[in-house]
Amino acid sequence: MAKNTEADEFDTTITHGTGNVFADLDFPDAETHLLKASLVRRIHAVIAAAEWTQAQAAKRMNITQPNVSRILRGRFRDYSVERLMRFLTALGCEVEILVRPQGQETADRIPFRESQPN
Repeated sequence: MAKNTEADEFDTTITHGTGNVFADLDFPDAETHLLKASLVRRIHAVIAAAEWTQAQAAKRMNITQPNVSRILRGRFRDYSVERLMRFLTALGCEVEILVRPQGQETADRIPFRESQPN
């Protein structure tokens, strides 16, 4: 007769995710949240690659350093996708929106540029 071990008491069922952790966790508007998280990840990568402090990045993004800190710590729910894209352009990135029918290789590219004041 086999001894019961502590490991036997735990469910070892593995559930494969959908590829969107926010959907897996039943977040409302999971697709938008995943898009925002991807943009924030890019913002973090740009700041790190440039070796900017949060204060330096904040100045370029025209927000405060505490707000940069909040965004980089995952508290970006109050920021729109468009605003996050504007932050990327302010940090020197070119942002494009790619639109194509599913399964097609060719696509229309829509550049996203910060509008310049008159």
